[in-house]
Amino acid sequence: MRTRLVFALLAGAASVLAFEPFGWFPLMFASLAVLAGLLARAGRTRDGFLIGFAWGWGAFIAGVSWLYVALERYGGMPAPLAGLAIALFCAYLALYPALAGALFVRLRGPGVLSAAAVFGALWLLAEWLRGVALTGFPWLAVAYSQTPPSPLAGWLPVLGIYGVGGLLAFLSALAALTDWRKTARRQRLGALAVVVVLLAAGAGLRGQAWTTAAGQPVDIALAQTNFDQSLKWDAERFTDVLRDNFALVRDEFTRPDPPAILVLPETTLPTLLDLLPEGYLEALAGFAAGAGGDLVLGAFRRDEAGRIYNAALSIGSAPVQHYAKQHLVPFGEYSPPLFGWFYRLASIPMSDQTRGASDQPPMALGGQRIALNICYEDLFGAEIIRTLPQATLMLNISNLAWYGDSFAQPQHLQIARARALETGRPMLRSTNTGMTALVQPDGRVTDVLPAFERGVLRVSVQGYEGTTPYVRFGNAPALLAGVLLLVLAMLRRAGSLRR
Repeated sequence: MRTRLVFALLAGAASVLAFEPFGWFPLMFASLAVLAGLLARAGRTRDGFLIGFAWGWGAFIAGVSWLYVALERYGGMPAPLAGLAIALFCAYLALYPALAGALFVRLRGPGVLSAAAVFGALWLLAEWLRGVALTGFPWLAVAYSQTPPSPLAGWLPVLGIYGVGGLLAFLSALAALTDWRKTARRQRLGALAVVVVLLAAGAGLRGQAWTTAAGQPVDIALAQTNFDQSLKWDAERFTDVLRDNFALVRDEFTRPDPPAILVLPETTLPTLLDLLPEGYLEALAGFAAGAGGDLVLGAFRRDEAGRIYNAALSIGSAPVQHYAKQHLVPFGEYSPPLFGWFYRLASIPMSDQTRGASDQPPMALGGQRIALNICYEDLFGAEIIRTLPQATLMLNISNLAWYGDSFAQPQHLQIARARALETGRPMLRSTNTGMTALVQPDGRVTDVLPAFERGVLRVSVQGYEGTTPYVRFGNAPALLAGVLLLVLAMLRRAGSLRR
């Protein structure tokens, strides 16, 4: 059993290589195939739980260990406690593949196809549950590794990230559970045909245009300010940060070919809007309006009741518009109940925020309707599609400087690629340290700035309208299929126990 746990741990850790910045997407098939093969040899539910836990802990320790940087370097938490916190958090995340592993051992049928279907259904439902429980943390959902050139990318506008994850798990299990030497030739050919057909269909769907162009292309400038996180909140550097933002806005809107829209990243102004120097915002708005354009920037907003929001604000030639972040980060932007002790160990500014409303309309700018999302909100596909099909463009503003020079930046860009595929719309990204980019509706990154460099990315962007199947139905079809397969497996097991 120990050997199996070691293999599961290593297979999980290796799965991080399937994601960006490595992008070895076939490795995710291999990693899940190893997991399915190990589970198929487990005789007890307890063993299935431990194997799934080992795979999950290896995957998350390797994949999201960059969270340590936020706690230790910028949050001020002692190194041993920060390491322990990350280990425990990854242990929590590993409970979901552990649950899938335990149930697979209990419910798998005698046939290869039925067992693979059960594995795929359990994986789909476990990842969905991880994405919604306790506000959710769907980072490293396995289908994020399947952006182009993976043939499964074509399924994202149809099934969404969880549906494609279930499909990926099914194909991996089918390959692992089929005895390619001893199984009857007809069954081997059948398993091979299923794999080929599903991959070929995904490759074919990549050429399907679900949405159509809307309006005229708009010139947008995406700023990457590259403010050092350790200095950004330093009171002695506050004036410098304001001055740098002011100069950037002035220079962009006074150039001979000013953009229609200039975007600055999340919390580019590290204070409340009502605490800015008098006339500061008005001066920024004057630069934008004078060029016939608009400025979108991130800052903190306080309402009449004193509630604080992580917000985006548009000022310039169009009427002022606001967006407030809806999906807050636990421990970073609000404190879950009973976790006040955490803030006695870590120092995180603006950590008592209020979530924005769930029905905020897109911003009308530059002849387009732009759906805003802030930082890790773009992990939640079911929430992103709330503004569709009204929105023609999507815009994410982020600040990943909290996580240093790590996998966080390329992994987050890959998540944006999945959202673009699911929705059939471009995803624009303006970030503090990277990766500032334009992602096309087919998931291609056509323009990107180098990480950890200050710059402005000038792009001409075409808006799109229409709906993909995922925009129309969300996660419901994939979840329904997973539940039905699970119910059938439970009924089959109950029937076999009665005989």
